[in-house]
Amino acid sequence: MAAKGFTIDFSDKCIVITGGNRGIGYAYSRAVAQAGARVAIIYRSSKDAHEVAEKLGKEFGVQVKAYQCDVSDAEKTTETFSLIDKDLGPVTGLIANAGVSVVKPALELTSEDFHKVYGVNVLGVFNSTKAAAKLWIDKKHGGSIVITSSMSSRIINQVAPNEPLTQVFYNSSKGAVSTLMKGLAAEWATHGIRVNALSPGYVNTDQTSGMERHVLENQAKTVPLGRFAEPHEMTGQAVLLLSDRASYMTGGEYFVDGYVWYDGLMLIIRF
Repeated sequence: MAAKGFTIDFSDKCIVITGGNRGIGYAYSRAVAQAGARVAIIYRSSKDAHEVAEKLGKEFGVQVKAYQCDVSDAEKTTETFSLIDKDLGPVTGLIANAGVSVVKPALELTSEDFHKVYGVNVLGVFNSTKAAAKLWIDKKHGGSIVITSSMSSRIINQVAPNEPLTQVFYNSSKGAVSTLMKGLAAEWATHGIRVNALSPGYVNTDQTSGMERHVLENQAKTVPLGRFAEPHEMTGQAVLLLSDRASYMTGGEYFVDGYVWYDGLMLIIRF
């Protein structure tokens, strides 16, 4: 009998994905559903999340269900995870993916802008990871968490040479969530809970498609691969981290950004 290739089978898994109905989150939902997982998509305000879930379930022959929840609300988030655990569980993994940005010059940013960005990107991630960890610790079994950070945790994106993309709350929130990940990984390791971060680079999504063409072209030129990624190109690392094949991987930030990194510095290679 011929040997089988490298496979990851999630047929006995239940994966929760916040923001899993659009963009990179939707690609995550597709990837884990294709691997056989039961998928819980958490959305805040999308009108088509339930339709997206139904279509994914039919396409891959698995259970996929959408749950409305504002992850910046700690109590609601805990209640939603408990409901998911009863409906589709036991929950075995989480991709904390929901995120927002406000693009304004720093001098124009307000307290409301701060709370909007940090409420989802940092507090929302914390609420989601805490809700998952509480389920696992209460039941005395482990689990795997993947947090979507960004290469913006380390760099300041540009719209043109020496012209920054004005989103300091977004960039700093991603720096915060990358450090949050390390702290959670350290605290929860003794419970068998692994916590890692996946940091995408420039990706073709609904959000980036609205940017001006010259900005997209300039950003693509800074990438050695010469292009933006497609959302599905983010999923391989996430699926690996959720799986038992990554059983000794925790506290790591994995950049899927098409760049070359050396000693924490980004090397821009021009051809």
